[in-house]
Amino acid sequence: MRECVPLVLLLRNRLKYALTRREVTMIVMQRLVKVDGKVRTDINYPAGFQDVFSIEKTNECFRILYDSKGRFVLHHLKNQEEHNVKLLRVRAKQVGSKTSQGKNPFKNGREGSVPYIVTHDGRTIRYPDPSINIHDTIKYNFVENKIVEVFKFEAGKLAMIIRGNNVGRVGTIVSHEHHAGSYDIIHMKDRSGSEFTTRLQNVFVIGNEKESISLPKNKGLRISVMEERTARLEKAEKGDKPAKDKKKK
Repeated sequence: MRECVPLVLLLRNRLKYALTRREVTMIVMQRLVKVDGKVRTDINYPAGFQDVFSIEKTNECFRILYDSKGRFVLHHLKNQEEHNVKLLRVRAKQVGSKTSQGKNPFKNGREGSVPYIVTHDGRTIRYPDPSINIHDTIKYNFVENKIVEVFKFEAGKLAMIIRGNNVGRVGTIVSHEHHAGSYDIIHMKDRSGSEFTTRLQNVFVIGNEKESISLPKNKGLRISVMEERTARLEKAEKGDKPAKDKKKK
């Protein structure tokens, strides 16, 4: 709940489709807003990281991601292939009991047991690929309810930081430090060559060598205030020159 944004803030504060909370309620009750392909009529419904937020009437589709400064952003999805998929981080992998037949799964060993995984958004997926482990990421089609691709948690994979001081940064996993009785540390390197470290729980794999989903502005590269100012001034100068020429003509 602490890592989510309610729908009322997305529609009123971010997209500016409403001025008041009451207007948001009227929009939502028309069953126009979907989160991960399901209609949501609760204005307080929490939409979190990787959730796909769509509005049918305007034909718009957004993915909730972090920008390079660690803020929630609504990233507009222009590619139609991305509208029905999202990335899920595996939090648990267990074998449960098949209680529908009324049998005791512990009476005769593992007979009747059902393997399943639990993802970061609370989904339970039964009978997954046996090669999927905890901390891996799966590309999931929530319309067809099937796993499209699996990204292993290992060195050389591209990952985004979802918690901590480096939240929003994207880099390549360099190494994994194991610390018994404490937090495991992951060493990472971004595309500018800067190295940083974070805890294992903060790393979310998003692709093999290249990101499997489109990313917002800067693509997870954190730059300093001076670098951002320089880039903004250069962009302004390039934009002003053609405008002045047009006025002279």
